[in-house]
Amino acid sequence: MISGAAISLVPPLAGKGKEWTIAGARRALTNAFRTAAIESPELDARLLIGHALGLDHAALTAEANKPLAAQHVTNIEALAARRLAHEPIARITGRKEFWSLALRVNDATLVPRPETETVVEAALDFIVARSLRAERLRLLDIGTGSGALLLALMSELPNAFGVGTDVSAAALAMARDNAKALGLAARCTFLGCNFASALRGRFDLVVSNPPYVASGDMHSLAPEVREYDPRLALDGGPDGLDGYRAIAAHAETLIAPGGRLIVELGAGQEAAVSALFAAAGLAATAPARKDLAGVPRALSVKPAP
Repeated sequence: MISGAAISLVPPLAGKGKEWTIAGARRALTNAFRTAAIESPELDARLLIGHALGLDHAALTAEANKPLAAQHVTNIEALAARRLAHEPIARITGRKEFWSLALRVNDATLVPRPETETVVEAALDFIVARSLRAERLRLLDIGTGSGALLLALMSELPNAFGVGTDVSAAALAMARDNAKALGLAARCTFLGCNFASALRGRFDLVVSNPPYVASGDMHSLAPEVREYDPRLALDGGPDGLDGYRAIAAHAETLIAPGGRLIVELGAGQEAAVSALFAAAGLAATAPARKDLAGVPRALSVKPAP
């Protein structure tokens, strides 16, 4: 049971008082999360209770007045305690939706975030503008983690072949599992290496969400990120740019003629990353694409003439 007065679903005396229903439990969790300043209290309450009961949103609504068994109450309380400790919902459930794909995550992978979908949007804009959607494209995702970027693109490109790299064996295992679950494994290969150090050959499209948080800024991250995402996937070195330097060192030999490299940016990094790539012989094709919050998020570059 959750300690303190944050939340308790169990009636004060066993066998007496009201019986908890799904709707009542949702309200109780929502109130507890709101009091604790959890960012999305209603959504998180719904997701946790749905996970505990094995019910989707429609079933939770349809069965709102259904009484909860004591074991279900105990399970829900345990999950709520983890969320009140700022453990992300995706860490608790082991799943996160990205680009409408249900992805599994583990301790070695970042939880895919909505702003990273900006990279997918920029990549598809490039492909559609050149009528390449049906072509046998070669894709590369550097630092693939759960496979989010690569698998999102593969789901949109029926004839593409993709390679994902990561230094973490546990992350690569998760990416392989996700590819298999989504029916994409036959067109994907996952390789263990530091950025792209083990790769030879050229790719039509290279994407990456590298570590880009400056080491000195790690302490200022939200606890959901700082305490639960792998530091290896966050810490970009003293200035946050070490990952981009590693990519730039290999990029010119990895990008096929007419191809693109598209990377995710941290807030305020567009000028520095553009200059770093320019020094490596790569030219930005346009200003970085902005995410829904208006932050320049996806930078597209190509080998300079």
